[in-house]
Amino acid sequence: MRRSIYKRAAEIAAMLPAGELTCTALDAVEAAIRPGVTTLELDAVAERTIREGGGEPNFALVPGYRHTICASVGDAVVHGIPNDRPLRAGDVVSVDCGALLDGWNGDSARTLIVPGDVGDEPAGTAIARRMSEACRIAMWAGIASLARRRHLGEVGADIEAAINAEGDYGILEDYTGHGIGRSMHEEPTLFNIATRSRGPVIKPGLAVCVEPMITAGGSEVTIDDDGWTVRTADGSLAAHWEHTVLVHAGGVWASTAPDGGAAGLAPHGIVPTRPAG
Repeated sequence: MRRSIYKRAAEIAAMLPAGELTCTALDAVEAAIRPGVTTLELDAVAERTIREGGGEPNFALVPGYRHTICASVGDAVVHGIPNDRPLRAGDVVSVDCGALLDGWNGDSARTLIVPGDVGDEPAGTAIARRMSEACRIAMWAGIASLARRRHLGEVGADIEAAINAEGDYGILEDYTGHGIGRSMHEEPTLFNIATRSRGPVIKPGLAVCVEPMITAGGSEVTIDDDGWTVRTADGSLAAHWEHTVLVHAGGVWASTAPDGGAAGLAPHGIVPTRPAG
């Protein structure tokens, strides 16, 4: 018998600490990123933060993967494996991270630009910043849609429209948002494009990761020989943003955002409400 994609109110509330710990880990990574630091060192920062918070890195529980974060640099879009190459000013780094706490999962990603002194960043950094911002804006458009749309398919259409409004970007179609709860990846699938299917009804009890991935070029990708790293086929830069979002009787709450999503949702006229419990 298929398990319902909707959770009880108490279960939605129980997911809050895992999201908050995931946010704390990404905050620590963002504070540590600078030229000369390796993604392996950032991985250690995230792992230490999660374990000190009483959680467990859920990425390391995925069969065949042993790291706390995925760190995708440059033309790598998602699932990049941390390594010992020092980062340089202007590098585009997508950091994806998750925590398991008290049996519940959080999952979130941010695209960071390695900071540098004025004049120290390579040509194209401004373009990379605009691309990352376009992806972030699209993520918040998707989260706002969860607060006002009826079906999940409408959210995907709104994400695509938001991306297209920001510029001519490639949108990954085979890599999507997803449900989350006791497992890091659950049903339903949340596409980042319009589809023919209306998708499931958006109602209290839905926990989903809104997760657009875009490129500065085409949407075709390849997978490295490591079996994990997804890279743009044309070598263009990429961006990836993600939040875990909880839909409940009082509204929506981005559990992996420090303010529940207040700042990101403000342009959409939506005030997030923390689940009770």
